[in-house]
Amino acid sequence: MPARHNIEDERELWDAFAENTQEKALDGDPVFCWTQYAGHGPGAELLGEPGSALEIGCGTGRALAFLLRSGVRATGLDLSPVAVRRLAERWGPLGGEFVCAEVLEYLSADTGTYDAVYSIFGAVWFTDPARLLPLIAERLNPGGRLVFSHPPAIPGAYGPQGMYKGGFAGRARYAYRYGYTPRKWRSLLLNAGFAEAAVEVLEAPVPGHIGTLIARAVVAG
Repeated sequence: MPARHNIEDERELWDAFAENTQEKALDGDPVFCWTQYAGHGPGAELLGEPGSALEIGCGTGRALAFLLRSGVRATGLDLSPVAVRRLAERWGPLGGEFVCAEVLEYLSADTGTYDAVYSIFGAVWFTDPARLLPLIAERLNPGGRLVFSHPPAIPGAYGPQGMYKGGFAGRARYAYRYGYTPRKWRSLLLNAGFAEAAVEVLEAPVPGHIGTLIARAVVAG
């Protein structure tokens, strides 16, 4: 179990990320892609045909905007107030809701339910799955789906991986990422209450480049 770090430090990190991705957030077109390579891999079809969706760690907001334009009632959750403010201004007119909150606290207090919850290199990668996954399962409607993606774990380096931000001198600011084998992710999902789960690593479009882990799980209907 990693040490609990300062949530305000983590918020500061994601504010910095929001600043660095401002151009994509404000000027980019809506697009839904699970991988880090433009035009590569599956798209929103992995969510099925949800009437409602929650994105945890909504980043640039472009995936959420894609769903909004498709008629999905979509909510974006992010820890960064900088990101939430900008995304609400940019994509709010499409009907989306953007919430600034820590994901475990939000899901513990939220009484709403969703047909789909998803994370693209977002909160699932940065939150203890033993705590997060059961909360997501509780917030899904019968037959609802969780889909998430992030880079695969480095072989032999599994579990929480600490990372410093802002260099290796000065105030210690850090966050945790969670990496597991596809088999371990499937076990975590099933133990969290999902009825079905499938996890795979999609190879990169260029041989030898970093692939993308994609997980799909469904609660009982």
